[in-house]
Amino acid sequence: MSTTATPDALSPTTARGPSPGRRRRPSQLLRTQARLFLREPVTLLWTLAVPLIILVAIGAAAGGKHEQDLGGLRVIDTYVPTLAVFSLAMLAVNVLPPTLATDRERGILRRLATTPVRPSRLLAVQLVIHAAVAVVSLLAVVAVGRLAFDVALPDPFPAFLVILVLTGASLLAIGVLIAAIAPTVRAANGLGALAFFPLMFFGGLWIPRETMSDTLRHVSDATPVGAAVGALQDVTTGGTWPSVGALGVIAAWGIVVGVLATRHFRWQ
Repeated sequence: MSTTATPDALSPTTARGPSPGRRRRPSQLLRTQARLFLREPVTLLWTLAVPLIILVAIGAAAGGKHEQDLGGLRVIDTYVPTLAVFSLAMLAVNVLPPTLATDRERGILRRLATTPVRPSRLLAVQLVIHAAVAVVSLLAVVAVGRLAFDVALPDPFPAFLVILVLTGASLLAIGVLIAAIAPTVRAANGLGALAFFPLMFFGGLWIPRETMSDTLRHVSDATPVGAAVGALQDVTTGGTWPSVGALGVIAAWGIVVGVLATRHFRWQ
């Protein structure tokens, strides 16, 4: 599920050097990469459809009964935050690493180093595209949860935005780190899957966080996905700002992993 770009689509120069009239603006590079991403309909459909399918299946199977062991919540109430983060994690950890690894393996990043379109600009554009698709998927989950199952909307909404930005940055940093240490595209796919499933386990995808043991819950709270799901539950079911501790965990993961990804990322 990776998207790649051909050298011709990316390079704004000839072999003799850059031509001022042909320099690509960042917006042009963004449009080119977005078109290439949209040429992979399976990736886009998978990213947008899978969280919604899971959401509808859980909502239909669980019904509207309020569960005492879930703190009086319905099962669907606990899964909307989880599936919202699921959308972010799937793009950041499963899709982004093989995309970057493919560009590196094919020599696209190395060739870009000799043109005005720096490899770092391509990386930034890829992050923007994946983040944008993740936001669309996340908002679709929240909207379907509200319209189909009467799940409360995030309130206060500014808190929702803060969580979204911090979580997206942390998960994208993990994706870039995977791309940095993966020697091949196959390794990037494998490492992405290896990271994705534990992250989503602690995010409550298989068992709601409310039913985890105290030990598992503490471990979950220390992961970026678990902290993000807990923070989203605060703003969707509790109507309060998330704890400083939860936001701090998400931010700390983003900073630490982001530094590691920057130090170890290889352009060729």
